[in-house]
Amino acid sequence: MQAAADAGGARSAARGCFHCGLAVPYDAGFGFEARGEPRVFCCAGCEAVSRVIHGEGLDDYYRLRSAVPERPRDRERPGELALYDTASVQERFVRDAGGGIARADLVLEGIRCPACAWLIERAVGRLAGVVGVEVNATTRRAQVRWNRAALAPSRVFAAIRDVGYTAWPYEEGRIAALDARERSALLRRLWVAGLGMMQVMMYAFPAYIAAADEITADIASLMRWSGLVLTIPVIGYSAAPFFRGAWRDLRAARLGMDVPVSLGLAVAFAASAWATLAGAGEVYFDSVTMFVFLLTAGRYVEHAARVRAARSLQHLAGFIPQSATRLLGADRLEFETIPAAMLRAGDRLFVRPGETLPADGVLEDAEGEVSEALLSGESRLARKRGGDRVIGGSVNSGNAFTMRVTHVGADTVLAGIRALIERAAAQRPRWVQAADRASSAFVAFILVAALACGLAWLAIAPERALGIAVAVLIVTCPCAFSLATPVAMTVATGALSRCNVAVTRGQAIEGLARATDIVFDKTGTLTQGTPCLREVLPLGDYDAAQSLRIAAAVARGSPHPLDRALTQAAGVGGLEASGHRSEPGEGTEAIVAGRKVRIGRARFAAALHGKTAPLAWLQSEDSIAWLADASGWIAALRFGDTTRAEAAGVIGQLRAAGLVIHLLSGDEPRVAQRVARELGIAHVEAGATPQRKKEYVEALQRGGARVAMVGDGINDAPVLAQADVSIALGGGADLAQLRADAVLMSDCLEDLAAGVRIARRTRVILRENLAWALGYNLVAIPLAATGMVTPLIAGIGMSLSSLAVVANAMRLAR
Repeated sequence: MQAAADAGGARSAARGCFHCGLAVPYDAGFGFEARGEPRVFCCAGCEAVSRVIHGEGLDDYYRLRSAVPERPRDRERPGELALYDTASVQERFVRDAGGGIARADLVLEGIRCPACAWLIERAVGRLAGVVGVEVNATTRRAQVRWNRAALAPSRVFAAIRDVGYTAWPYEEGRIAALDARERSALLRRLWVAGLGMMQVMMYAFPAYIAAADEITADIASLMRWSGLVLTIPVIGYSAAPFFRGAWRDLRAARLGMDVPVSLGLAVAFAASAWATLAGAGEVYFDSVTMFVFLLTAGRYVEHAARVRAARSLQHLAGFIPQSATRLLGADRLEFETIPAAMLRAGDRLFVRPGETLPADGVLEDAEGEVSEALLSGESRLARKRGGDRVIGGSVNSGNAFTMRVTHVGADTVLAGIRALIERAAAQRPRWVQAADRASSAFVAFILVAALACGLAWLAIAPERALGIAVAVLIVTCPCAFSLATPVAMTVATGALSRCNVAVTRGQAIEGLARATDIVFDKTGTLTQGTPCLREVLPLGDYDAAQSLRIAAAVARGSPHPLDRALTQAAGVGGLEASGHRSEPGEGTEAIVAGRKVRIGRARFAAALHGKTAPLAWLQSEDSIAWLADASGWIAALRFGDTTRAEAAGVIGQLRAAGLVIHLLSGDEPRVAQRVARELGIAHVEAGATPQRKKEYVEALQRGGARVAMVGDGINDAPVLAQADVSIALGGGADLAQLRADAVLMSDCLEDLAAGVRIARRTRVILRENLAWALGYNLVAIPLAATGMVTPLIAGIGMSLSSLAVVANAMRLAR
């Protein structure tokens, strides 16, 4: 009976825990049956978590995951999660999203791969009251939105705990602690592998340089046994992640990169151990330890790169100060210093010279100067006038001023940029997905090739069969294929960031590289976007000053550049208006002094009275806004705008790169034609509504063009979404709501041209990497299969191949 129990325990331990993969003691007694098969677990925690996953119908997690989770931690003490329901604790991490919806950012502990994110999203998303949940496996962050009246925060934390993970309110320090713990574990494994490799090499080296009879049998045996003893901790500890990864992949019926690696290590070590015990045959302890060291070093470098990528997102939060000076009265005599987290929209702040703005808002003083280098990369100071927007994270570089807060926390421009970049980090571009599929197929080829070589050499020279099969497994490791694309994409994203191009969707680099046509919006993109009012022509019973006050009342609050120019020209005060209604691409309507008034295009304003606009002003090359009511025309307002200083040069660079340039504007035809002539653009579409812009891009795409669209985001959402790749200017609409694939943070078009060059270079680097990986394997496989490459040389060759791919990708950083 005891023997049977021991045998059953051995089988359980060999299989490992169904949930976390750890060994299962024969007397553990944890398990249940699901989908017709027994599931065995190492502890009650793993069993409880698996029961929840199975009960919720989420068993696909076990098929999709690419890394095993940590063993679940002990459950919190009773009532501990309930602390998250108290108002004082919620103030630290819960934000109001409007409409009775709460929003919280959480840090996830134990997350290992995208399947973990999938599992958490579904577990939390099924809670009644949850309206949205997004999990980023790269940054280990989750954002959850829920109905305050229907759900308590503690239930969100409990749902995450029930599927085997731990959630904490987001804090910068906690992310750093998790990264430090993972880095420490990798360093320990690397240290053990490095020490073992050096010691084993010390015993193996004499065999390489000694003559046939220089080493006696007893000394050779001593060196073999020393190599075995020193290799055991390397295999058992440093190489453990590779074996766990291979077991995970095989159990999920997929072939990952860890499968041939682990198979090669296991076969080489087992054969060497047998040769040591038998006292005859080849040993490969030096190859095994070096291979483990090189692979572990690669994992450490990969972890460091991932941490750097995550910190590039996290560092943005560090630019927001921890405190703010809030004014208590109408003047600056009464104030208080409060935590920045306590700020609310409508608060008035006093910002001293050199201080960083703690939130987004509008300037209340007549003028001020701020440095927006954080967002735009421009060292030049931005002059602000009363009513202008100022951005949290900017630095007051002039005199002290007063500002009124409009957005705080997650609603600020800085937080919007951060959210967009995190969205890009969570996505997998098509290039990366294709490379992953290719590497999986290549792994299958490796296994077949190694088996075929081993069988062939068994018939030719049996004593060499094992070494050659191991060499084939190792030399053709698909690391180069797996690294070729993601490394290049990561470096390219960083290079674009340094050129002030923030990639917000995974497909942006690919789309820019493949673009054949580039379509520009006019106002705010090719022009300065800050037109000024040049003339008011009265057309009715009101003089110019009265007409301006009426127009400003209708336009007040609109984000359109012409409307903003109107309100600035009219100054403070003026007439009151109500019932504002905007029609994108046409104009704005409001009730002023009891009558309906419109300002905008001639046809839009004329719809109130049906009269024809004056012909002379219709022919103007400036932008014209028409003001009218039901009785007829009130006035025509002429606005001037100038093209950007760098626009002509950038258009020339893009045309020289082979791109076809288009101008797509909602402005009057003559205005658009004037800008097109100045910049040398042949393809112009003027007077286009948002729908017409979308149709224009669709027509180009039907003709085979790959279209890049550049706009300021105002009224451009449909066409930005339609284009193959879309770039929005950072000074345009609310960044958090943009549908663009990339954001030009500097508002400088020269950075757009640099971004196109980097994207095209990335495509070239990718092709070079893949060509190198393919060429290396075409040469290495025949050499290994014919016995010309030893396992040691195979390990070195594989590592050098991967290093070549990484080094080539790093050229993008220059």
